[in-house]
Amino acid sequence: MANSPRRPTNPMTAAEAAFKPVKKPAAPVREPSAAPGVRELVSIRIDRAVLDYFQEDGPGWQDRINDALRQVIEGKPTAGGSEDE
Repeated sequence: MANSPRRPTNPMTAAEAAFKPVKKPAAPVREPSAAPGVRELVSIRIDRAVLDYFQEDGPGWQDRINDALRQVIEGKPTAGGSEDE
């Protein structure tokens, strides 16, 4: 037997080769948008009542949702929101 077999003859070596951990590719790094204040298209799930509240005043409801969320992250109370006193 001058030529070595292509498959390992040792069952332990074969098992280790079959179950060796697979290297997962690194997740791509999400770079921030080039221009600050640029809006990004996203899809979210919100309650129907919340959607109805923002849509009841007509067009511009997406801007109103964005403004309400911006006020929350800036620590300001939302317009029309109830404050517990």
